Amino acid sequence: MNKTMILLAIGLNLALGGCGQKEPIKIGFIGGLTDRNSDNGQSGLNGVILAVEQFNRQGGREGQMVELVTKDDAQNPATAQQSSRELVAAKVEAVIGPFTSGMAKVIVPITAQNGIFQVSPTITSMDFYGKDDNLFRINRTTRDYAEDYASVLMSQGLRRTAVAYDTRNLNFTASWLKEFRAAEQAAGQSLAAEIAYESGDSTDFGQVISQMLASKPDSLVFISGALDVARLAQQARKQAPKLPIAAAEWAATEQLVELGGEVVEGLLIVQNYDRDDQSERYRDFADAFYKRFQRQPGYSTVAAYDATTVVLTALKNRKRGETLKQAALRSGPYQGLQQSITFDANGDTRRQAFFTRIQNGRYVRLQD
Repeated sequence: MNKTMILLAIGLNLALGGCGQKEPIKIGFIGGLTDRNSDNGQSGLNGVILAVEQFNRQGGREGQMVELVTKDDAQNPATAQQSSRELVAAKVEAVIGPFTSGMAKVIVPITAQNGIFQVSPTITSMDFYGKDDNLFRINRTTRDYAEDYASVLMSQGLRRTAVAYDTRNLNFTASWLKEFRAAEQAAGQSLAAEIAYESGDSTDFGQVISQMLASKPDSLVFISGALDVARLAQQARKQAPKLPIAAAEWAATEQLVELGGEVVEGLLIVQNYDRDDQSERYRDFADAFYKRFQRQPGYSTVAAYDATTVVLTALKNRKRGETLKQAALRSGPYQGLQQSITFDANGDTRRQAFFTRIQNGRYVRLQD
């Protein structure tokens, strides 16, 4: 081989090497995957995985694939701090999560300090509303939800509601209770009782219900995760089988129906998506999700898929010198699985919600 051919061969090899696989774009996930109410985090993670896999199959960002870095917050502040720092160390471009407001209080300051763009699928506490920061939220606020619950309960003639709330997710539950109390007072009503408890293996749910019933309420509302709501409902059916029961949206998962069985029949609960949507877009998603994970999507799945859509679209559209937040604001509105997503300058959005009642082991939407 003469000198010219050798040089050409070297040049060709260098060119081919330059066309090799690009370094992946890292995005993070953080949610409760091992705690008492891990159903939200696990269901949400599956939604993120599906969205990332579909994005990569479609070519990623000009051939650059996305790598998902998954961390568990375990609904524990110390674990959440450590997992957040690990995401920072991994140099992720964005984070999807967390899934509870209590963990957001711990996680968001760490990601914000490091300039990481974050989209939470489900947090609702008013503490994260109206803030010009790097956090965008897919969900409504506790004010939106609590006001709607108060309106629906009062429309049913219920005027003396007793509330139980889990202090392990206090940032959410206290915010929800505050807004619910304010809505009731604005209508000239007052809550019959406000019973705080800390969720745990040894929690006496019978005692919690007894404390609620001591105020002679005409209805019970549980601001708790699915596992606790199932246990609270069990005790409520034993002690006051005819009393109407409701639960805040945090519990609106598949696990609630699976664990609760007959004791959650008739329970009122809101969903932030339409479970009975027959649109082609949603059915294609639901079919793909079932094929991938052999289960039906839940509310955190849908919200997490939408959150991932926002992140991936912003990554794809980002211009040189532009932050991911700037790209996200510029790239909207986004077509979610069921609803259009439009963020204001603070990363807040509105989301339609649907009241349901559990009937025959499934969530049945109430007529508007």
